[in-house]
Amino acid sequence: MEYNYEEAMKLSNQLCFPLYAAARNVVNHYTPFLKPLGLTYTQYIVFLVLWEKKEVTVGELCEKLMLDNGTLTPLLKKMQAAGYVEKHRSQKDDRVVVITLTEAGKDLQIKAKDVPDGVAKCINLPPEKAQTLYLLLYELLGSSKDTKNKEDN
Repeated sequence: MEYNYEEAMKLSNQLCFPLYAAARNVVNHYTPFLKPLGLTYTQYIVFLVLWEKKEVTVGELCEKLMLDNGTLTPLLKKMQAAGYVEKHRSQKDDRVVVITLTEAGKDLQIKAKDVPDGVAKCINLPPEKAQTLYLLLYELLGSSKDTKNKEDN
């Protein structure tokens, strides 16, 4: 079968579009829950990592959240100015910046405890389909990383 570029160039045949639109839709569901806390979605996912790990390097945050340093640095500065996080140099390697939660940052977890359930109620997807989607998305992310690693080598 011959490659048909006109067919391939239709929006309805692009995997990227439903992923993009669904991601925007899901992230938008977070806004009514995060706005009263004074948080953006990106700040929220940084907090999710910090609430779990308690202390993390900027490099680890970049890797875990799949964000670049240029995106994360201004975000962390705002979070530090708000009194939620502290930054310090690693004692082992002063080139490494370590992020830790302040008491206010730790207390915010209790204030945000209802966010996951609230968002889940906004998404009309049965739990088994949500789990399948979750697994497929991480499979896709894994294959994308593998492809990028091959391209970089």
